[in-house]
Amino acid sequence: MRYLPLTPQDRADMLGVIGAESIDDLFVDVPAVARRTGVVDLPLHAGELEVEREMLALSRRNRAASEGPFFVGAGAYRHHVPASVDHIIQRSEFLTSYTPYQPEIAQGTLQVLFEFQTQVAALTGMEVANASLYDGSTATAEAVMMATRVTRRSKAVLSGGVHPHYVGTVETLAHAAGVATERLAPAVDAEDAVIAAIDANTACVVVQTPNVFGTATDVTKIAAAAQAAGALLIVVTTEAVSYGLLKSPGEMGADIVVAEGQSIGNGLNFGGPYVGLFACKEKYVRQAPGRLCGETVDADGRRGFVLTLSTREQHIRRDKATSNICTNSGLCALAFSIHMSLLGEKGLRRLALVNHQKAVKLRDALAAVPGVEVLTPRFFNEFAIRVPANAAELVETLAANGVIAGVPFSRLDPAAGLDDVLLVAATETTPDADITIFSKALTKVLAPKGSNQ
Repeated sequence: MRYLPLTPQDRADMLGVIGAESIDDLFVDVPAVARRTGVVDLPLHAGELEVEREMLALSRRNRAASEGPFFVGAGAYRHHVPASVDHIIQRSEFLTSYTPYQPEIAQGTLQVLFEFQTQVAALTGMEVANASLYDGSTATAEAVMMATRVTRRSKAVLSGGVHPHYVGTVETLAHAAGVATERLAPAVDAEDAVIAAIDANTACVVVQTPNVFGTATDVTKIAAAAQAAGALLIVVTTEAVSYGLLKSPGEMGADIVVAEGQSIGNGLNFGGPYVGLFACKEKYVRQAPGRLCGETVDADGRRGFVLTLSTREQHIRRDKATSNICTNSGLCALAFSIHMSLLGEKGLRRLALVNHQKAVKLRDALAAVPGVEVLTPRFFNEFAIRVPANAAELVETLAANGVIAGVPFSRLDPAAGLDDVLLVAATETTPDADITIFSKALTKVLAPKGSNQ
């Protein structure tokens, strides 16, 4: 598409048609305090070569996760993605048929999404799954809205172990929808505390396992308590690989399961795009957000695929819609499905076991560092440690020494008062040598001045 800027006369003609005297008339409804009076603090113009050089210089300030010791998790995890995944998703039959609005010419895409739903249902232990959502955080918010529709109640209780960014997303949508949220204080191992907060107005209880501190919890008791009070249990998972080793949310009695699927088939990609997993009990399916692909037969009895449910506002009247989701991250869902197909059940279980073993080695190495306390009692591939220093400053110091040590909890929740807590993760991509480098660097940084450590 060619770029053809408007001339001053073009603009004057357009304003005349709508009856406005100037461009400023188009913004009269925006409060003056919210308007910018001058130009933005950017160069007024630059040539293509100048822009290219500037962007290249900015990119060189980044360091890829694979360039050295890397222990970052907290909702986005570095895993190995086979080259075959990228090759397959770029095949034209997948890349050019992104949105399956016409099932008769999008059978391949519909079948992939149907298989994706099958995989997600199996992983989460649930009866049905949709054709994906944006990411884990928005899937959590959509689950809370769904629970209010199912129960006709207007309060959500969120465990102190739910990722703070997920909580923020829920609170934003809940506030706009008139839904009350009760967020418990951040806690390493207190998922059961939500039981005491359940009352007659509670629509749902939101818990995470493994939680943001890495703690893995059997939430069966919480499910029973919530359901006995007429509320739904929503289980959140930010690390999808954990499904290969831990008991599934469905086995623990979850009503709705949401997860971030980035760990399978999708790289870190500077924070996105990712893919939200969403599954629930079949009896609630008509209140589920997004869309579902189903299997059917055509007039000749041949197997085919269709959009069975499309209750988002793009498809039906807004007042009848279950969500305003306007994409299902289809390409990321495809990458997830391809990687899962390559792994299979045995491969996923083996991958999950390797992740846990790497994390155990990391735990043992860091626990031996003087002044470090491991806080997480049960974990998959991530855990929290308390350090005798400001964790954010410690991360910066270690980064200057070539080690990306993890995520300070204060970065996720500055008001929590946990400035000395650091979240660290290890996956199958973490060499044992990097664990040794990390522990030695941490020992050196934390050593008292004047010591020989």
